[in-house]
Amino acid sequence: MEKFIQFDDICKYYTSSNVQANNHVSFSINSGEVHAICGENGAGKSTLMNILFGMEQPDSGTIQVDGKPMLFKSPSDAIASGIGMVHQHFMVVNSFSVAQNILLGSELGKYGFVNHKREVDFVNSLSQKYHLPIDPNAIVENLSVGLLQRVEILKMLARNVKILILDEPTAVLTPQEVKEFLKTLRQLASDGTTILFISHKLQEVLDVSDRITVMRKGRVIGTTETAATSIPELANMMVGRDVILQVDKPKAKPMQAVLELRNLGFTNGSGVKKLENVSLTIKAGEIYGVAGVSGNGQDALVSCICGMIEPSQGKMIFEGKELKGSSVQQRRRQGIAHVPEDRITVGLNPFATVTENALMGYQNRKDFSHRGILNKKHCEAHAKTIIDSYSVAGASIGSPVGKLSGGNMQKIVLGRELATHPKLLIVNQPTRGLDVGSIEFVHKMIIKERDAGVAILLVSVELEEILALSDRVGVLFSGRLQGELESEAINEHTIGLLMVGGTCT
Repeated sequence: MEKFIQFDDICKYYTSSNVQANNHVSFSINSGEVHAICGENGAGKSTLMNILFGMEQPDSGTIQVDGKPMLFKSPSDAIASGIGMVHQHFMVVNSFSVAQNILLGSELGKYGFVNHKREVDFVNSLSQKYHLPIDPNAIVENLSVGLLQRVEILKMLARNVKILILDEPTAVLTPQEVKEFLKTLRQLASDGTTILFISHKLQEVLDVSDRITVMRKGRVIGTTETAATSIPELANMMVGRDVILQVDKPKAKPMQAVLELRNLGFTNGSGVKKLENVSLTIKAGEIYGVAGVSGNGQDALVSCICGMIEPSQGKMIFEGKELKGSSVQQRRRQGIAHVPEDRITVGLNPFATVTENALMGYQNRKDFSHRGILNKKHCEAHAKTIIDSYSVAGASIGSPVGKLSGGNMQKIVLGRELATHPKLLIVNQPTRGLDVGSIEFVHKMIIKERDAGVAILLVSVELEEILALSDRVGVLFSGRLQGELESEAINEHTIGLLMVGGTCT
């Protein structure tokens, strides 16, 4: 393979947060390879890709593509030169159809009129060619996150990109979707597309890439052939120390019931049953894991418990009292904390500062405000404690939280929720988008809370996470609790069987 992309001495410094995001970055990428770029949250990976894609400008350094100097002023310039990027957080128009999103800005038609049939035929042909099936007429706001990602990738492929940048592309996919997606990437590479694959999931990196570049604190630590390395070696390069990749936890000592659900059901406005007769109990001092393929009622379950939606039937008993009718804020005051799946639209306001986001839920407490006036010093000290305790890279108390990497945003949410000293902690996809070092830290924190007597509801599509952390497991299928497992019965085979509607005997 010949050298296709060359980064030479790229530097990028953000004065607002006093962070050197890229520090004299130099390495090359070969034509037609899947080149993975790994590193901790805040290592500088996304910044470097944003520079390549024209979203950011470097302070110094050069980039060559196919032997020619290339520094793009905008993403439009990059796309016109054959470079496409699929972002960690999707950029779609929710009210548009799949075909309209894929061909946005390059519509098919004549004399200013869009030819809908041509667009549908084009998208069908494109999706078949790259083995990414999707309905061109589906409205985007109704799609699962896995299908949303297909829209984003097809959008780039429709523009005949030669270089495809993927930022945490499997963070929102189910295990089944991941396998198909990685096959697609290998096919794209074999057809000549050069792929830059940014990911924290090291097994996937080993499964799909040809070479790997590791970054740490803005610098390149090294580039290695994938066949010549391993997960422990990569983790060490990323973090600068040996990382404990297995969760080490003592046996749980469950105590009194904290939350009891009795025949919980929820039917949405379209008449679709999202939950049906779900009954379960979560005790203090245990982790109750909820497994299942995404879209099988997990979101409705969490939303009912947190008070974001009202169940259609059944009861929710929290510490002996019925939850029905109490608001989200009231439930928070009672001791229910929530780390949501979608940190951008539910967990945070990306345009507000780190301090303002760390304050959410605390603003009416006496130690944070008096007669409606916030105690600025106390609020900033609270935010600073979260930044320091969780090693939130690139964060300062006055910087917009939306400028942080996805993993560092998640740390802000987790730190804020744990600081409430909850009795019930609901963690929905708690390590999505986090690097190995951060995952190790978050898992330790969850175990620590359990051992301190907190009841924990863990919702995760990552089977490894469910297996590693859970003391008991409930599996959701089509909104029903398909089965419950304890101790030795908790294994990948049995959970997998229940996830597809089977039964365990």
